[in-house]
Amino acid sequence: MSIEKSIHSKIVDALTPVQIEIENESHMHSGPAQESHFRVVIVSDQFEGKRLVQRHQLVYKICAEELAGPVHALSMHLYTAGEWSAREQRAPLSPDCMGGSKSE
Repeated sequence: MSIEKSIHSKIVDALTPVQIEIENESHMHSGPAQESHFRVVIVSDQFEGKRLVQRHQLVYKICAEELAGPVHALSMHLYTAGEWSAREQRAPLSPDCMGGSKSE
């Protein structure tokens, strides 16, 4: 199973999101890794009453295996249904990478 599919499956099982987007952004970064940088947008009722840091900690725990190995970066945009609606169902895009050989 690909890392992207693994992340997707674990998040769906743990958070039963009403919306989930996972984008492999590895191509935007220097280096040979193919599945090392991901952007996730998750809308879940499980985020109700949780501060942003608590939401991030929850997703880090769910994806601990991937983050301990091949995943170098996980950009997270985590919302409740109300927050997602207020944002007009849009999450910010990731900035261009300036690390590694791209900054030379």
